[in-house]
Amino acid sequence: MQKSTSFTVQEAQKKLEHYCAYQERCHQEVVQKLKSLNMIPDAIDQIIGQLITDNYLNETRFAQSFARGKFRIKKWGKIRILNQLKFRGISAWNIKKAMAEIEPGEYFDTFETLFERIWNQYEHLGNLKCQKKVYDRLQYRGWENELIFEALNSKKQANS
Repeated sequence: MQKSTSFTVQEAQKKLEHYCAYQERCHQEVVQKLKSLNMIPDAIDQIIGQLITDNYLNETRFAQSFARGKFRIKKWGKIRILNQLKFRGISAWNIKKAMAEIEPGEYFDTFETLFERIWNQYEHLGNLKCQKKVYDRLQYRGWENELIFEALNSKKQANS
């Protein structure tokens, strides 16, 4: 038989302060963590309120950090970042602020570099297979169809 550990509100508060200080978190992640600690809904509301007051939990800061990180480190496009933020229950206003963190110039430079890298990986397969693989990989990462098609067409014209 497994013994379930129960925490006082103060103990859970301290745990969650460390949890939020380690890495930016969204409200959804904090609520899930509190539920996993078997906290009751009133305690969850109280702790979340205190975390927001003490600035451990800030959804705007989370959204901006998330967008910057996924773009710069994982090379995700705006579509995937937007969908992931929506999935995490982030408000439209915070999503808009987060997307503003991505500079247009840097966005296109990253796309071009990524496109060339992926193209070079599949170039040996022949034109049609290569185009399909490149399209699938870029679309999965959340890059816009117009950007992908434009890059594929310019590659096609350069090769003909």
